[in-house]
Amino acid sequence: MRTYYVYIMASKSRVLYTGITNDIRRRAWEHKTDLTPGFTSEYKVHRLVYFEAFKYVGKAIAREKRIKGWLRRKKIALIESVNPTWEDLSEQWFGEEKQVLRFAQNDNSGDDKSFLQTQSMSYKTLSLDLGPSIATITLNRPEKRNAISFELISDLMRALDDVAQSPARLLILTGAGKAFCSGMDLENLKALIGRSPEQSLEDSRTMVRLFRTIYEFPKVTIAAVNGAAIAGGTGLALLCDFTLAVPEAKFGYTEVRIGFVPAIVSTFLLRQVGEKHARDLLLTGRLFDAQEGLRLGLINEIVESDKLIDRAHELAAQLLENSPTSLGCTKRLLTEHARAELDAQIESAMRENAAIRQTADFREGVTSFLEKRKPRWRGE
Repeated sequence: MRTYYVYIMASKSRVLYTGITNDIRRRAWEHKTDLTPGFTSEYKVHRLVYFEAFKYVGKAIAREKRIKGWLRRKKIALIESVNPTWEDLSEQWFGEEKQVLRFAQNDNSGDDKSFLQTQSMSYKTLSLDLGPSIATITLNRPEKRNAISFELISDLMRALDDVAQSPARLLILTGAGKAFCSGMDLENLKALIGRSPEQSLEDSRTMVRLFRTIYEFPKVTIAAVNGAAIAGGTGLALLCDFTLAVPEAKFGYTEVRIGFVPAIVSTFLLRQVGEKHARDLLLTGRLFDAQEGLRLGLINEIVESDKLIDRAHELAAQLLENSPTSLGCTKRLLTEHARAELDAQIESAMRENAAIRQTADFREGVTSFLEKRKPRWRGE
């Protein structure tokens, strides 16, 4: 049976954070290693000082809300009633355990349906938190700046399907660490050189499926861009319904700089900014910042990094006040308006994307990028 936890984390200076999860060990580890961007990372809220266990999700949600509404002195009294020395409880889990645990009283609410799920352990490259209303997917390869690998694409497609089938009405997409998504993984990029034409075409189809799944997702999507979003990362960030970005975020359709062709993303970008701006961004391959993205209409709002996730949840709460039926119908309407044009353009874009990989310039571009030197283009 699943167990739900309401917990309190603290910094050395006793800055407090209250949260909820059904995997307390993993959640404590995410806070301690700064994999959860925002408040807890900024203020080094790394110590697990209190938690309670619940059998039913409804009870856990109500308890978390109640504790969050308390004054600070009442939270401190709660912590010190069972953990007077403010011991980091998570430090003891891999030795002889001495847990300080306050179990909630059993309730008789019967067979409550579990809406809150944390499926981080189901994926290797991301974490998925499914709440009763809001789902959050966090790209979780911070050591690789959340670069797109074949495995990440597979994980992301499965996670998106899980969200689509869940009760959650809204999805937040973000990244762990200092980058949102830095583009293609270097090892995977190197492997592309030796792919056959058939394999390259299938790779292109896979990227089309990923981008269209996000663009046509049946639920409202919010990208919380916590850092660099380059090449394919730009696609992931800007295809969401709403894009919030930190001031230092960088974007760019950099494909032409390493012998690629931005064929698939160009189809969407033309609809978003018009031909003149699209030509500028796609032909130069230059990077642009959040402020320019805001001016071009690619970004909805610039938010300071310590407020990014909170702002995403504020926007989510605003959207959740609307009729779920109306939101779903509006999303379908927007998708249907775009579908015929996308269907006509995507097929040729996919073939262009696959064909460029058989050229000498593509091989030189990727090789020079991996070798960190200037490319010697041959024009063939």
